[in-house]
Amino acid sequence: MTAAPLLKAGPRPFPGVTALSRIGAAAAVIALVGVLPWLSGRDPALTVLRGRSAEQEATPEALAAVREQLGLDAGPLALLGRWLSGLLRGDLGTSWVSGRPVLPDLLTATGVSLTLTAFAGLVAAVVAGLLTLPALRAALRGTPRRSGGAGAAALTALPEFLLASVLLIVGAVGLRAFPPYGWDSAHHAVLPSLALGLPAGGLIGMLLADAVSRTAGEPWTITWATAGAGRARTAAALLRRALPALLPQIGLVLIGLTGGGVAVERVFAVPGLGRVTLGAAQTQDLPVLQGGVLILLVLGVVAGIGAELLRRALLGPALRSGALPVAAHAPAPHRGLWITTGVATLVLTVLVVAGLAGDPYAADRGRLTAPSWDLPLGADASGRDLLARLGHGAATTIGTALLLCAACLLIGLVVGLLPRAATGPIEMANAAPPVLAGLLVVAVTGPSTGAAAAAVLLVGWAPLAAHTAALVVEARAQPYVAILPVLGVGRARTLWCHILPGVLGPLTRHALLRIPGIALALAALGFLGLGPQPPTPDWGLVLSEGMPYVERAPWTAFGPCLSLVALSVLTVTASALRRSR
Repeated sequence: MTAAPLLKAGPRPFPGVTALSRIGAAAAVIALVGVLPWLSGRDPALTVLRGRSAEQEATPEALAAVREQLGLDAGPLALLGRWLSGLLRGDLGTSWVSGRPVLPDLLTATGVSLTLTAFAGLVAAVVAGLLTLPALRAALRGTPRRSGGAGAAALTALPEFLLASVLLIVGAVGLRAFPPYGWDSAHHAVLPSLALGLPAGGLIGMLLADAVSRTAGEPWTITWATAGAGRARTAAALLRRALPALLPQIGLVLIGLTGGGVAVERVFAVPGLGRVTLGAAQTQDLPVLQGGVLILLVLGVVAGIGAELLRRALLGPALRSGALPVAAHAPAPHRGLWITTGVATLVLTVLVVAGLAGDPYAADRGRLTAPSWDLPLGADASGRDLLARLGHGAATTIGTALLLCAACLLIGLVVGLLPRAATGPIEMANAAPPVLAGLLVVAVTGPSTGAAAAAVLLVGWAPLAAHTAALVVEARAQPYVAILPVLGVGRARTLWCHILPGVLGPLTRHALLRIPGIALALAALGFLGLGPQPPTPDWGLVLSEGMPYVERAPWTAFGPCLSLVALSVLTVTASALRRSR
């Protein structure tokens, strides 16, 4: 008996599960956004009045007039009902602050964001291709090996807002080769596209190189090499086999660029959707906020559907017949992997041990003092020892990031085991920028480290869940898994003993690669007043505090960046070593 009939004979899932999942998740998010002004504990009328004119006095009469004009006394449910009825007519309402129709402005901002995403996606594709090339060449030589991905990890650890500021200083101010701000031509898209595309390309390149190395261990590659298949044809087949499991993740990365590039849009004054939505959240301009979130959710659903269709097209009949191959062995690690891991460990150890000897709060070093033998990393704008702040902040930064990474991995693994039911929450969570999630959490709990961690956790599990779902679907389509029911193996044992072991390796590596991104998301929330507060020596907060002085005092950003890059390289290379044992 073959594996194909076994798969076809199994129970087919209810076809509407995915659609219901998307509708339910979107409805929950829209409803939550609709009550945000009431959750925040701030008077929406006061916030709207300040957004309209900062000089107008907030008298009881003025606030009452705003409430009457906007219908705030009717409560959130009535406002949400009116907004939904308008939505059915294609009307997203009128801005509470500007008084302009919401839909035209949001469509313009969406066009800007999609254009920027397309340019950034092109940059990410080039970077990912360059990072994947060594793994592809090794596979074609018949000696697949697992590298540490240090270059990809370093790129992923570079914060987008720092890249944006450096590119602005070098490309626009120093070289005067590109415009510093605005959005009038393709020339304006170069610098923001690089700032968004380089980290995204590092992440995709890391995942794709890892997938190519694993694919090169599958039996069919030996058959093709024996049959004399050409290198170009074999390379195309390796990529076609490696890409499907990553397509949902790539789709999430691209849609994340659309709404998640708020910092880059701010630096270059790009009137994109993320910037408009964040501004609406800060001023409690509810119609604009609801419309922006709705567009982000629709884009997330479209990206998810497109990635799924392309994945099925690439896998073809093998997915339906249970004929997907499985790797015979894990590729050996690169010899330099131990050296890379050792260097990253040494850098982190020196930073922490040397920093613990200093006082992270004493402002007695002189404002923006340059590095010296006595002050290896210099002083910040308040005259505090940067090395001491990094050393004392290591426990908070690394500890919080590791705990969040583990929590995201666990949630992503559990949710990803139910791919159809989890489709909607995954797409909704990824479409929402961490900053927006932070606003929702802080509205209920107030700003704190815990609130920032909760906000990152709300959206951080989604990419891992999407990766899990794709890997599980492919694992179930492999012949040795499809035949297990005939041998009397139950579903629980199949999942625990035969599917999860093959999923945990690449998923853990993916999760570890996201540790620096988690630290940076916490930093961005702290920078906006939603997370760790000064004078806490958090790495991301130290980096954010040094950002305004990068041009004249670059050492204010060098130390925290070096720490984040070393942490990223260490986690990724250590993971590769552990899996290659």
